[in-house]
Amino acid sequence: MEALMHNINIVPACRGVYVVMRNSGVAPEFLKVGTGGFFKGKNPNVSIDILKSNWVDDTSVLYIGKAGGTESSATLRKRLEQYMRFGNGEAIGHWGGRYIWQLADANELVVCWKEILDEEPLNVESSMINKFKEKHGLKRPFANLRD
Repeated sequence: MEALMHNINIVPACRGVYVVMRNSGVAPEFLKVGTGGFFKGKNPNVSIDILKSNWVDDTSVLYIGKAGGTESSATLRKRLEQYMRFGNGEAIGHWGGRYIWQLADANELVVCWKEILDEEPLNVESSMINKFKEKHGLKRPFANLRD
């Protein structure tokens, strides 16, 4: 993901959904203190026990997010830039997905996105999370804290 921050302009400036993925078969190493920013003074870090209880084996998908639609005018580029800046310790309002930044290999993760032109990104994101839950015993992706 570090490379994406330096090349954020490759991300389209439109609405859509994005997925953060980990392409490693090795068990994750969790950090007691991650790199996420303290937005509004709130500590983004949780206990390693919480991270372990949220971990989902046998998947590379760690987080599913959205950008734009009726709820927000944010574009994929803007939303992912906020996410990267939050992960670099800035006090940015991208609280969702914060567990990512307590992974030792967070900078090696991969981000994929899809432009959504004819549908509501919230609906697409919800559908993707529901399909994930169906496949993984009702567990959400690791860093999705709500449905």
